[in-house]
Amino acid sequence: MPTDTTVAPKTVADVAPYQTGAGEEYMCEQQREHFKLILNLWKQELMEEVDRTVHHMKDEAANFPDPADRASQEEEFSIELRTRDRERKLIRKINKTLELIEQDDYGFCETCGVEIGIRRLEARPTAEKCIDCKTLDEIKEKQLGL
Repeated sequence: MPTDTTVAPKTVADVAPYQTGAGEEYMCEQQREHFKLILNLWKQELMEEVDRTVHHMKDEAANFPDPADRASQEEEFSIELRTRDRERKLIRKINKTLELIEQDDYGFCETCGVEIGIRRLEARPTAEKCIDCKTLDEIKEKQLGL
């Protein structure tokens, strides 16, 4: 009786890096599915963190009589909310990237059209530019003081 020893990954950290096969075409179906899995797991992790924050803020909300305690709690909540706001923007970017996968436009630089590369996408699955274009953008930003 054969047993399936493969376990579906539960977090992004559980996903092994993609190993390209000899002669494999760039952004073939297996590669797109690999990155779709990573993006969906990442999005799920972020959504779970949002839920934890909501529960934490509800459970921990208290009207402390001491102004220092109240200020500390407000600062903690403020930091959590800023973090969740950045994550909300990241979720939007993940959704945009998932749309690119569905449209077969994923993995190519939005500026010059060349392949972004599997290794770069492993490091940053939402990358929209190849390393050369991204480097040029960062140099321009630094020169313009943005």
